Amino acid sequence: MRIAMVSEHASPLPAPDAVDVGPQSRHVAELAAALCRHGHEVTVYTRRDAPHLPDLVRADRGYQVVHVPAGPAERLESLPHLGDFTNVLVEHWNANAPDVVHAHFWTSGLASVLASRRTGVPVVQSYHELGIAASSGDGSTSKRTDVERLLAREAAHVVANCSNEAFDLIRMGMNRSRISVIPSGVDIDAFTPDGPRAGRTLPRRVVTFGHLLPRSGLDHIIAALPALDDAELVIAGRSDDASEAKRLRALTVEFGVAERVVFAGEVARSAQPALLRSADVVVCGPWCDRPDALALEAMACGAPVVTTAVGGLVDAVVNGVTGRHVPPRDPGALTRTLHSLLASDTDRYEFGIAGRDRVCARYSWDRIASDTLRVYERARMLARQAPGARVADRPSSG
Repeated sequence: MRIAMVSEHASPLPAPDAVDVGPQSRHVAELAAALCRHGHEVTVYTRRDAPHLPDLVRADRGYQVVHVPAGPAERLESLPHLGDFTNVLVEHWNANAPDVVHAHFWTSGLASVLASRRTGVPVVQSYHELGIAASSGDGSTSKRTDVERLLAREAAHVVANCSNEAFDLIRMGMNRSRISVIPSGVDIDAFTPDGPRAGRTLPRRVVTFGHLLPRSGLDHIIAALPALDDAELVIAGRSDDASEAKRLRALTVEFGVAERVVFAGEVARSAQPALLRSADVVVCGPWCDRPDALALEAMACGAPVVTTAVGGLVDAVVNGVTGRHVPPRDPGALTRTLHSLLASDTDRYEFGIAGRDRVCARYSWDRIASDTLRVYERARMLARQAPGARVADRPSSG
């Protein structure tokens, strides 16, 4: 099958060990590579955001990347240049039409749907995060949400990253039969229980990854630490907000745990498994819907997890089997759960075993690719059945 992926602002090409690779870039790279392993031809279209980038790059993992000229070759707001981006897609797809297009994020979806109107290629849409989930409540995402509703109507199929996103799409008016829930995957060969463990100074260790932002819930984890005797807390992640970083450090002093909290900053991808293996418990404490990658990678490393019951975390972690759920914005519940889990070697061991088994069975990239391929086939079938479909008589290439 010839597969076009559109990821206009998130290239799959950054070095895999870079600390600033975003979740969408990593998702597109891993999914494209897995699809190539399944024997399919994948081309990723992303906007050229640096002048030195070549028109076409063949990645080591089998897929190719087209750097689309749309606006100045620099990092900037891409929405004003989506018209130029769309025109390049139309030119490419008229010359060599893919069997299906998979658009990642709403801006990529807008360009893909507009190009599809002129080429007849069916579009599968992944939002990665809906505007209503990202909204700050000030109405700033209303235009984005309008576009997302348009994409839900025009895409042949939509891939939701979790059940909660699927419910949001249904509330937006989308037909449930055109939604499939397919999460992001985990590199189960890199994130394993076996391997080196990062050193620590206290008998117990709690680890969390996350940007230093209020919505990450890091303050509640710090507030739990006084009740966790002989435990240190490692916070790994970028400081996006200087005032929030200052507030969190002040909280460690206020709670008398400054000597037991390590702000590790961003950790290179290659060093993350060792840090996760070193944890007695890994905490994911956001109070709004955020990516579930940390919980899944911790589970892949055999670490028990405690997560807030939001978004994809509800799907990823089976409460009482691979970890524990706590209500968001409930520091008391988080403290009690961490205290109980750190006191039970048996629970932690059983959660670790079950978590690794779940990730290998459900979240490997080969499994994610297989599930996604079924969606592609469904989208192609719908396109053939559509009145006047231009792709109806085009034979499959894979």
